Amino acid sequence: MRWKKTITMVEAHAEGEVGRIVTSGVIDIPGNTMLEKMNYINEVDDSLRRFLVFEPRGYAQMSTNLIFDAPNKEADIGFLILQGDKAHAMSGSNSICLVTVLLETGMIEMKEPETIITIDTPAGLVRASAECSNGKCERVTLDMTPSYADQLDVIIEVEGLGTVSVDIAFGGIFYALIDPAQFDLKILPENARQFVDIGTRIHRAVNNQLDIRHPELKDLKDISYTMFVGHDDDGVMKGATILPPGRIDRSPCGTGNSARLAVMAARGQVKVGQSLKARSIIDSEFQVEIVAKKTIAGKSGILPRISGRGWIHGIHQVGVDPSDPYPLGYKVSDCWGDAFDLLS
Repeated sequence: MRWKKTITMVEAHAEGEVGRIVTSGVIDIPGNTMLEKMNYINEVDDSLRRFLVFEPRGYAQMSTNLIFDAPNKEADIGFLILQGDKAHAMSGSNSICLVTVLLETGMIEMKEPETIITIDTPAGLVRASAECSNGKCERVTLDMTPSYADQLDVIIEVEGLGTVSVDIAFGGIFYALIDPAQFDLKILPENARQFVDIGTRIHRAVNNQLDIRHPELKDLKDISYTMFVGHDDDGVMKGATILPPGRIDRSPCGTGNSARLAVMAARGQVKVGQSLKARSIIDSEFQVEIVAKKTIAGKSGILPRISGRGWIHGIHQVGVDPSDPYPLGYKVSDCWGDAFDLLS
């Protein structure tokens, strides 16, 4: 074996959503802040993301996460999320995977019954509180970045669907939130392909028709994902986040539920301190709540809190032979979905 690059990862999932954590083989990415590092990957050199995320070294149903010494000295670790389309500013499920891996592998000392880790992300600082017992990270609670409702009840024209109503909100990244009742669909595994098709059509339309940008973090603009938001028959919140180029988040989605809570707060549907359950398409659950209200550049917003569990399920080492004809990988629509136009 003659690899010219070797990268080791610990694999974990948070309530079903896989987040691999790169533990060796990547030293750093240019940039003085995590936002600058993210922009470097998205705007200057995307080769590392493609190497890690695309087949044969990656696969559609996962994220790969990079960790660094935190540029912000208030934080314990810097964190970037790599997905099929680009590097993203924040992810709740991947943060839960990150904390679980850091503590259970001993990269950061586990302190029982609680360990606090501050994460430096392109969207801001995230405080993670891990419940720990007998060497196990049993639950991770995330105090997320400030979130807000950007535009409510926006009507857009969508090819093949006609007029569709969406809410635009920021939960660490931007979302278009969609009521699936508009399409007479329930959030069930057997409807996943229909949700992907509808969600990607709406994604294109939103970014073409609406001007969406963060009032303070100017490099954060346009929606990253669409998310269908409904309820189960027992009244519990249920959601399905659609990630380009065409897959559904297996977890309830941390940033998505942060955005959803911001919209609910704007409509007076949830109170500060009220704890709610949020389910995914596979019925895994997060606990979600609003910790406080927060003004963001004159906009009324919230401080959301997301809680879920993570499990390590493997250790993975990848590399590339100098003669490999696919050093940066490949993607095919049978697995990845066909919305390749939404990829960076």
